[in-house]
Amino acid sequence: MATEANTLWCVVPAAGRGGRFGGEVPKQYLPLAGRPLILHTLERIAAHPRIAGLMVVLSAQDHWWPGVAEINGKPVSHTAIGGGERADSVLTGLRALPDSVADADFVLVHDAARPCLRYEDLGRLIVEGAGSGGALLATPLRDTLKRADGANRSIETEAREARWRALTPQMFRRGELTLALERARTDGVVVTDEAMAMELSGVRPLLVEGAEDNIKITTPADLKLAEFLLERTL
Repeated sequence: MATEANTLWCVVPAAGRGGRFGGEVPKQYLPLAGRPLILHTLERIAAHPRIAGLMVVLSAQDHWWPGVAEINGKPVSHTAIGGGERADSVLTGLRALPDSVADADFVLVHDAARPCLRYEDLGRLIVEGAGSGGALLATPLRDTLKRADGANRSIETEAREARWRALTPQMFRRGELTLALERARTDGVVVTDEAMAMELSGVRPLLVEGAEDNIKITTPADLKLAEFLLERTL
């Protein structure tokens, strides 16, 4: 049975092309502060003592992986090959984890394109997630929220109370998350994150507030912002 003292593996889906970013090189390999973006992401995760290893899920056509086998003394496996959707890649990564990771053990899932994860947020997620049966980093919505029509005209102002932006990492037990993702696939539901799969299974994951600068690189402007943020912490 998993306990708070157990170390955790982290699945990092990195099989996407980042179509909204554009360009030939997938965004997770673009240079950030002089090194591939994904290396910053992996180092942020591996820096925490509770992390045992990282499972990076790559595309079958990936020619850019830098061949890293270890970070901060933690093994980095890249034997898992991703699928067409993020959920497919995460499921592949979960199945490829070492046999030492039991179904009852917690695992993390973190976006390859989130290189600005804060150490203290990761630590809080691990502690609170273990105590609640599963959790995710998130931030409450603070801006006024608008609903648009097909012409991008504002037609309604929506309540922002009880609305959060989902971030990563997300943390669930290996067996429960695997079953939830398999069930969603069988039902033909495309889940956009792990918490959605768990919600569909009747679970109510804990929302752990994290820093808003845990940004996901989606556009060139995001990359410049990430470089600025990293300069403050490198």
